[in-house]
Formats: sequence, structure tokens, C-alpha cells
Amino acid sequence: MDVKLTRVCEGLDFPEGPIAMDDGSIILVEIRGQRLTRVLPDGRKVVIAELGGGPNGAAVGPDGMIYVCNNGGFIWTEGDEITRPIGTPDAYVSGSIQRVDPATGAFETLYDACDGQPLRGPNDIVFDREGGFYFTDLGKTTPEYVHHGAFYYALPDGSRITRVHAPMITPNGIGLSPDDKTVHVAETRTGRVWSYDLLAPGKIAPHPYTMPGRLLTTLPDYQLLDSLAVQANGAICVATLMRGGISIVPVDGGPVRYVAGPGDPYITNICFGGPDMCDAWITASGTGCLYHARWPEAGLRLNFNA
Repeated sequence: MDVKLTRVCEGLDFPEGPIAMDDGSIILVEIRGQRLTRVLPDGRKVVIAELGGGPNGAAVGPDGMIYVCNNGGFIWTEGDEITRPIGTPDAYVSGSIQRVDPATGAFETLYDACDGQPLRGPNDIVFDREGGFYFTDLGKTTPEYVHHGAFYYALPDGSRITRVHAPMITPNGIGLSPDDKTVHVAETRTGRVWSYDLLAPGKIAPHPYTMPGRLLTTLPDYQLLDSLAVQANGAICVATLMRGGISIVPVDGGPVRYVAGPGDPYITNICFGGPDMCDAWITASGTGCLYHARWPEAGLRLNFNA
């Protein structure tokens, strides 16, 4: 698919987790910069909060606060004008879920463990209609091991967190179907998108022991998956690393379409907004840029925004 991308902003320090706000601004994280930032329509940047660690995915909750998945931090490297994460720093303690007031920058940690097990690398987040949220935990990587990942369901008041499904291999992007009855999860290292039917908030239907979920696609070659957003028609737009663009995955088994990025192999996120939900914002994290496009199909309006 041919989609024109226009650069809105540069000089971001590995941006991810964009949220299209009602005032036309984009709130996003800068993972290496360890902060939550607002990008104004004219491209100016305003720091909301210095969060530490590695702020990753972000979403607006029912109270208008910004909920951030913090992966706890990375080791970074630079080469060929691309910044990228390569491991876990010595100072790493755990991952967490943070709640940030976008007006004041005040923040608190809601969760850093589930059932006594530390969160390793919370990554992406989406709220359901009930006001709870699903989030992925990618795990952490060292030269010796890779943690298994999982996805979770939690309440925004800090009172309950549940591990919904584990183990998974580097679960990253997460989103909900238009009817809120299915949760989709993209795995980075396998290049796969899985779907899980929901019986109730935070409870998935049983699936055959032969499969860890309902497989929607496995991308060929060396394509790694990052965060995702859902279109109003239910198709899943998943940021595709190394190839450097957005893969559009149908839920009916049809062919996967592809939108090429601007040349950055670290295309990490897409979000939708605007009056007709056809405005798309895409993070090119390796080069530190935010792009805008008019998307050919409307995105799904999220359950909460501000």
C-alpha cells in the first residue's frame, strides 16, 4: 500500500507509545530519554514527566491519567545513525506500571509484581470498556537468558493484577477487537500475531493444548513485531521491525498488507486519531522521529482518551 508519511518531529530519544490526544497533540514516551513527552501539532516538544527506567507503552485511563508500561531500562548502542536497545543494564531492578498526571507530571507506581513475581519488562497497554487494562510483559534479555513473557489484566486503582496467559515468547503489542471480545497479542521474536477470546475481563477462553492461542499470522523472513493498533474494521496494524513499516493483519485469514516506512528499521508504533480516525501517527524510534499519515482506513476509537 502506498501511504505518504510526513515528519512531524525529530530529536526524540527512542520514541514509542504514541497517544493521539483530543487537542491535536501526541503524548508519547522516550524510552532512552526515560520521559513522557507531549508533541504539539507544530512539532514542539514539552516534557510531562521524567519517569526513569524505560517508559514504553502508554494509554489514557478512565480517569484521564496516562498509564505507562515501564520496562525498567535497556543498554543502548548506536550505529549507522540508528539507536537501538541491546540488553539489560546492571542498574535494572524490575519493570512496573506507572500512573502519570499529564497536567502536573506527578506520577506513582501502581504495580511492580504479580503474585510475588516481579514484572520484567512491561511493554504495551490497552484499556477495555470496563476501565481495566491489559498489558504485555516482554521479559528481559541478557547474554545468557531470555525471560518468558506474559500478558496481564489489572485495575487502574492499583487493587488487582492477574496474569492472563503465560508463557509467551517476547509478547509486545496488544489490542482489543472493536467489540471488546477478543484480545490480540504480537510476539516480537516469532513474528506472530495471536488472538484470544475473552469470557470476561481478564479471563480468556480455553484453547487447544497444541496451540498457545489462535494464530492469525506468522510473518516470513526476519520480520520482528512491535506494538499494534486496531482498525475500525477489526484489522490489526502491527509495527514491523527490520522491514521497517506497518503490517496490516486481517482477522479472517486473508493476505497481510504492508505500508512501507521512511527507511528506519525500528518502526515501533502506530496510533489513530482525528475527527474521522484516519489520522495515523507512527514512531520511527531508531532515528528519533514521529511521522503523520492519512491512513486509508479508519482506526478504532479507543475506549478512553483526553
